[in-house]
Amino acid sequence: MTAAPPTAGTALAQATAVEAVTAGDELYRGERALYEQALKEGLVVSFDTGPTWANWAAEFAAFKKRYPGVEMTYNDLGSAATVVALDKARNRPQADTAYYFAASAFDAMAKDVVAPFKPVNFDTLPEVFRDPDGKWFTIHSLTVAFVVNTKLVKDVPKSWADLLKPEYKNSVVYLDPRSTGIGQVISFAANFGNGGDMDNLQPGFDYFARLHKSGNVMRVEGTTPYAKFIKGEIPIWISYENDGLKAKHTDGLGDAVSVVIPAEASAAAPYGISLVKNGPNPNAGKLWLNFIMSAKGQAIFAEGYVRPSVPGVALPADIAAKLPPAPQVRPLDVKLAADRKAAVDAGWTKAALGK
Repeated sequence: MTAAPPTAGTALAQATAVEAVTAGDELYRGERALYEQALKEGLVVSFDTGPTWANWAAEFAAFKKRYPGVEMTYNDLGSAATVVALDKARNRPQADTAYYFAASAFDAMAKDVVAPFKPVNFDTLPEVFRDPDGKWFTIHSLTVAFVVNTKLVKDVPKSWADLLKPEYKNSVVYLDPRSTGIGQVISFAANFGNGGDMDNLQPGFDYFARLHKSGNVMRVEGTTPYAKFIKGEIPIWISYENDGLKAKHTDGLGDAVSVVIPAEASAAAPYGISLVKNGPNPNAGKLWLNFIMSAKGQAIFAEGYVRPSVPGVALPADIAAKLPPAPQVRPLDVKLAADRKAAVDAGWTKAALGK
């Protein structure tokens, strides 16, 4: 799938656009040369980048503004379905890049449908946030936090220990780790917050046993209850930080929402992307991946309330205030997390449900 050749008028416009990306204005060394190659292809096909998720719509707009002549198409399949689609089309790939919860990247590598590519800032990422060969890398993360309705909760909990207090009776909602990815990440975050690590899951199980025994758990959900929270039906929701920030700043709840990363520790779930093996527009795909990993692209993610994966990205003051430093957050090793899913399912079921 490639774009139609440019007319004389569009060719002049594209040449002018290339000229505008001068050596002094490059986001990274070699940007202009890569743009020239991408213009010959004229298109990026980006799988699973739904525009309402993680501020992809703003990324598309900024990419198009910087690189006129390189069109952008996308779909919103979901992580697992994206890997299935890549596998089915392996003999004639339709996508140039694929985005997913990083655990799905291991499935994509096992099926040999992604190619090695190390974008700008690749080497700054934590090792657990990238494949050594560049077959996937994290572009942003989602952090487990307490999303609190302050109209229903007088004293906002600040820690995992706080959630055990009697004042939070029948107040806590979170997602089932047996059936949801978020629930799995929450289980690891609680484990980290109670002294555990990826090789010792018992502290997390013990914590959930205490939490449920306290009577503070209102219910465990099977699907994300965002609408219920917005309606005021949930006092304390253990979820991702961006859910709370969206409710607070985008959906109008304002000071009625408090978003707290638990003081002891939390977990950051990596969301990754890959260059597709034998994709139709490899240079345009690389241009797109470099853009979203540049400081400019990373800052755009932050504007959508997800934390950039590249350390030390400078953010506008208003955005930085909404995403303050959180040194207690640990990057989640999704490969180990996937290996331990059965153990988490069994341990949580026994601890929380007594089964």
